[in-house]
Amino acid sequence: MRVAEIRRFPIKSLLGEQLAAVDITERGLADDRRWACRDRDGKLGSGKNTRRFRRMPGLLDLRSHLAGSVPTVELPDGRTFAADSPAGHAAVSLALGRDVTIEPEADVPHHDEGPVSVITTAALRALATVIGEPVAQARFRANLLIDVPGAGFPEDDWLHHDLRLASGAVLRPSAPQTRCAMIDMAQGEVPLHGGLLKAIAEHHAMTFGLWATVVRPGRIAVGDTATLAPAG
Repeated sequence: MRVAEIRRFPIKSLLGEQLAAVDITERGLADDRRWACRDRDGKLGSGKNTRRFRRMPGLLDLRSHLAGSVPTVELPDGRTFAADSPAGHAAVSLALGRDVTIEPEADVPHHDEGPVSVITTAALRALATVIGEPVAQARFRANLLIDVPGAGFPEDDWLHHDLRLASGAVLRPSAPQTRCAMIDMAQGEVPLHGGLLKAIAEHHAMTFGLWATVVRPGRIAVGDTATLAPAG
Protein backbone atom coordinates (compact mmCIF):
# COMPACT_ATOMS: atom_id res chain seq x y z
CA MET A 1 0.00 0.00 0.00
CA ARG A 2 1.10 3.56 -0.67
CA VAL A 3 -0.04 7.10 0.03
CA ALA A 4 -1.63 8.17 -3.26
CA GLU A 5 -2.90 11.63 -2.31
CA ILE A 6 -2.73 14.14 0.54
CA ARG A 7 -5.34 16.87 0.96
CA ARG A 8 -5.47 19.66 3.50
CA PHE A 9 -8.35 22.03 4.19
CA PRO A 10 -6.94 25.13 5.92
CA ILE A 11 -10.47 26.48 6.44
CA LYS A 12 -13.13 23.97 7.44
CA SER A 13 -15.71 23.09 4.77
CA LEU A 14 -14.04 25.15 2.04
CA LEU A 15 -12.22 23.58 -0.88
CA GLY A 16 -8.64 22.83 0.04
CA GLU A 17 -5.28 21.97 -1.48
CA GLN A 18 -3.34 18.91 -2.57
CA LEU A 19 0.10 18.51 -1.05
CA ALA A 20 3.18 16.50 -1.94
CA ALA A 21 4.15 16.20 1.73
CA VAL A 22 3.05 17.50 5.12
CA ASP A 23 3.88 17.26 8.81
CA ILE A 24 1.40 15.40 10.94
CA THR A 25 0.88 16.15 14.63
CA GLU A 26 -1.39 14.71 17.31
CA ARG A 27 -4.06 17.16 16.11
CA GLY A 28 -3.80 15.84 12.53
CA LEU A 29 -2.26 17.27 9.36
CA ALA A 30 -0.50 20.52 10.16
CA ASP A 31 -3.03 23.38 9.97
CA ASP A 32 -5.80 21.16 8.59
CA ARG A 33 -9.17 22.76 9.40
CA ARG A 34 -7.39 25.08 11.81
CA TRP A 35 -9.65 27.97 10.73
CA ALA A 36 -13.42 28.08 10.22
CA CYS A 37 -16.21 30.48 9.33
CA ARG A 38 -18.13 31.47 12.44
CA ASP A 39 -21.53 33.14 12.47
CA ARG A 40 -23.00 35.57 15.02
CA ASP A 41 -24.27 32.65 17.14
CA GLY A 42 -20.80 31.15 17.35
CA LYS A 43 -21.66 28.20 15.10
CA LEU A 44 -18.95 26.92 12.76
CA GLY A 45 -19.62 26.78 9.03
CA SER A 46 -20.17 23.24 7.79
CA GLY A 47 -22.16 21.11 5.38
CA LYS A 48 -24.49 19.98 8.18
CA ASN A 49 -26.28 21.20 11.29
CA THR A 50 -25.14 19.89 14.68
CA ARG A 51 -24.54 21.26 18.16
CA ARG A 52 -21.25 22.80 16.98
CA PHE A 53 -21.84 23.29 13.26
CA ARG A 54 -24.25 25.20 11.05
CA ARG A 55 -24.88 24.34 7.42
CA MET A 56 -23.80 27.30 5.29
CA PRO A 57 -24.57 26.84 1.58
CA GLY A 58 -21.85 28.39 -0.56
CA LEU A 59 -18.81 27.25 1.44
CA LEU A 60 -17.87 24.77 -1.28
CA ASP A 61 -17.71 27.63 -3.80
CA LEU A 62 -14.74 29.04 -1.88
CA ARG A 63 -11.18 27.71 -1.69
CA SER A 64 -8.50 28.01 0.97
CA HIS A 65 -4.72 27.91 0.59
CA LEU A 66 -1.96 28.11 3.15
CA ALA A 67 1.42 29.69 2.41
CA GLY A 68 2.18 31.13 5.87
CA SER A 69 0.50 31.19 9.24
CA VAL A 70 -2.80 32.62 7.95
CA PRO A 71 -4.82 30.99 5.13
CA THR A 72 -5.85 32.76 1.97
CA VAL A 73 -9.49 32.62 0.86
CA GLU A 74 -10.15 32.51 -2.88
CA LEU A 75 -13.59 33.57 -4.15
CA PRO A 76 -15.19 32.16 -7.32
CA ASP A 77 -14.26 35.34 -9.22
CA GLY A 78 -10.58 34.82 -8.41
CA ARG A 79 -10.23 37.52 -5.74
CA THR A 80 -8.15 36.50 -2.72
CA PHE A 81 -8.10 37.73 0.86
CA ALA A 82 -6.20 36.90 4.01
CA ALA A 83 -8.53 34.91 6.23
CA ASP A 84 -8.04 37.29 9.16
CA SER A 85 -8.65 40.52 7.23
CA PRO A 86 -11.84 42.59 7.64
CA ALA A 87 -12.07 42.79 3.84
CA GLY A 88 -11.97 39.00 3.68
CA HIS A 89 -14.69 38.67 6.30
CA ALA A 90 -16.88 41.12 4.40
CA ALA A 91 -16.31 39.39 1.05
CA VAL A 92 -17.04 35.92 2.44
CA SER A 93 -20.13 37.21 4.28
CA LEU A 94 -21.43 38.65 1.01
CA ALA A 95 -20.72 35.39 -0.83
CA LEU A 96 -22.53 33.32 1.83
CA GLY A 97 -25.39 35.75 2.37
CA ARG A 98 -24.81 35.88 6.14
CA ASP A 99 -22.49 37.67 8.54
CA VAL A 100 -19.43 35.57 9.35
CA THR A 101 -15.88 35.96 10.53
CA ILE A 102 -13.04 33.52 9.81
CA GLU A 103 -11.30 32.53 13.01
CA PRO A 104 -8.66 30.06 14.21
CA GLU A 105 -9.58 27.15 16.44
CA ALA A 106 -10.05 28.07 20.08
CA ASP A 107 -12.28 26.33 22.62
CA VAL A 108 -14.50 24.55 20.06
CA PRO A 109 -12.74 21.83 17.99
CA HIS A 110 -13.08 22.14 14.22
CA HIS A 111 -12.66 18.47 13.33
CA ASP A 112 -15.80 16.37 13.06
CA GLU A 113 -15.09 13.09 14.88
CA GLY A 114 -11.37 12.53 14.41
CA PRO A 115 -8.17 14.28 13.40
CA VAL A 116 -7.34 12.39 10.17
CA SER A 117 -9.72 10.99 7.55
CA VAL A 118 -8.62 8.11 5.34
CA ILE A 119 -10.12 6.45 2.26
CA THR A 120 -8.76 3.80 -0.12
CA THR A 121 -8.64 3.37 -3.87
CA ALA A 122 -10.15 -0.11 -3.42
CA ALA A 123 -13.26 1.37 -1.80
CA LEU A 124 -13.57 3.96 -4.56
CA ARG A 125 -13.53 1.19 -7.14
CA ALA A 126 -16.12 -0.79 -5.17
CA LEU A 127 -18.42 2.23 -5.03
CA ALA A 128 -17.88 2.88 -8.74
CA THR A 129 -19.08 -0.67 -9.45
CA VAL A 130 -22.21 -0.07 -7.39
CA ILE A 131 -23.22 3.17 -9.12
CA GLY A 132 -21.85 2.30 -12.57
CA GLU A 133 -19.43 5.22 -12.96
CA PRO A 134 -16.10 6.44 -11.55
CA VAL A 135 -16.22 8.33 -8.26
CA ALA A 136 -13.99 11.36 -7.64
CA GLN A 137 -12.03 11.01 -4.41
CA ALA A 138 -12.39 14.77 -3.89
CA ARG A 139 -16.06 14.27 -2.93
CA PHE A 140 -15.03 12.66 0.35
CA ARG A 141 -12.65 15.42 1.43
CA ALA A 142 -10.28 12.85 2.91
CA ASN A 143 -6.87 13.83 4.19
CA LEU A 144 -5.26 10.65 2.88
CA LEU A 145 -6.03 8.43 -0.08
CA ILE A 146 -4.27 5.08 0.33
CA ASP A 147 -3.67 3.05 -2.82
CA VAL A 148 -4.80 -0.52 -2.15
CA PRO A 149 -5.03 -3.18 -4.89
CA GLY A 150 -8.36 -4.73 -5.83
CA ALA A 151 -11.86 -3.56 -5.02
CA GLY A 152 -13.87 -3.79 -1.84
CA PHE A 153 -13.65 -2.15 1.55
CA PRO A 154 -10.36 -3.42 3.04
CA GLU A 155 -10.28 -0.54 5.52
CA ASP A 156 -13.18 -2.17 7.38
CA ASP A 157 -10.56 -4.56 8.81
CA TRP A 158 -8.14 -1.79 9.82
CA LEU A 159 -9.93 -0.65 12.96
CA HIS A 160 -7.72 -0.69 16.04
CA HIS A 161 -4.65 -1.60 14.01
CA ASP A 162 -1.71 0.70 13.34
CA LEU A 163 -1.15 2.16 9.90
CA ARG A 164 2.59 2.70 9.75
CA LEU A 165 3.98 5.16 7.22
CA ALA A 166 7.47 4.89 5.75
CA SER A 167 8.48 8.18 7.38
CA GLY A 168 7.84 6.76 10.86
CA ALA A 169 4.46 8.40 11.43
CA VAL A 170 1.83 6.02 12.81
CA LEU A 171 -1.95 6.39 12.51
CA ARG A 172 -4.56 4.27 14.30
CA PRO A 173 -7.90 3.85 12.48
CA SER A 174 -10.50 4.25 15.21
CA ALA A 175 -13.98 4.49 13.68
CA PRO A 176 -15.85 4.27 10.36
CA GLN A 177 -16.67 7.66 8.87
CA THR A 178 -20.42 8.25 8.64
CA ARG A 179 -21.29 10.24 5.53
CA CYS A 180 -23.75 13.07 4.94
CA ALA A 181 -25.25 14.89 1.95
CA MET A 182 -22.02 16.84 1.46
CA ILE A 183 -20.58 14.06 -0.73
CA ASP A 184 -23.34 14.65 -3.32
CA MET A 185 -22.83 18.42 -3.45
CA ALA A 186 -21.06 20.22 -6.28
CA GLN A 187 -17.57 21.26 -5.24
CA GLY A 188 -14.89 22.77 -7.43
CA GLU A 189 -14.79 20.84 -10.69
CA VAL A 190 -16.95 18.03 -9.27
CA PRO A 191 -20.63 18.45 -10.25
CA LEU A 192 -23.78 17.77 -8.24
CA HIS A 193 -24.40 14.03 -8.08
CA GLY A 194 -27.46 13.06 -6.05
CA GLY A 195 -26.99 9.30 -5.72
CA LEU A 196 -23.81 8.65 -3.75
CA LEU A 197 -25.20 8.94 -0.24
CA LYS A 198 -28.11 6.66 -1.13
CA ALA A 199 -25.72 4.06 -2.59
CA ILE A 200 -23.49 4.15 0.49
CA ALA A 201 -26.52 3.87 2.76
CA GLU A 202 -27.80 0.83 0.87
CA HIS A 203 -24.48 -0.96 0.38
CA HIS A 204 -22.21 0.09 3.24
CA ALA A 205 -24.30 1.21 6.22
CA MET A 206 -23.83 4.93 5.51
CA THR A 207 -20.05 4.76 6.10
CA PHE A 208 -17.15 5.31 3.75
CA GLY A 209 -13.57 5.60 4.95
CA LEU A 210 -12.19 5.86 8.46
CA TRP A 211 -11.28 8.33 11.15
CA ALA A 212 -7.79 7.83 12.52
CA THR A 213 -5.90 9.17 15.51
CA VAL A 214 -2.19 9.98 15.45
CA VAL A 215 -0.08 7.58 17.52
CA ARG A 216 3.27 8.92 16.38
CA PRO A 217 3.71 12.32 14.68
CA GLY A 218 6.01 12.66 11.70
CA ARG A 219 6.09 13.75 8.09
CA ILE A 220 4.18 11.99 5.34
CA ALA A 221 4.59 12.24 1.60
CA VAL A 222 2.86 11.00 -1.54
CA GLY A 223 4.46 7.68 -2.44
CA ASP A 224 5.21 6.63 1.14
CA THR A 225 4.60 2.97 1.79
CA ALA A 226 1.92 2.16 4.36
CA THR A 227 1.77 -1.09 6.29
CA LEU A 228 -0.80 -2.47 8.71
CA ALA A 229 0.24 -3.94 12.06
CA PRO A 230 -1.48 -4.90 15.30
CA ALA A 231 -2.08 -1.82 17.48
CA GLY A 232 0.83 -1.01 19.75
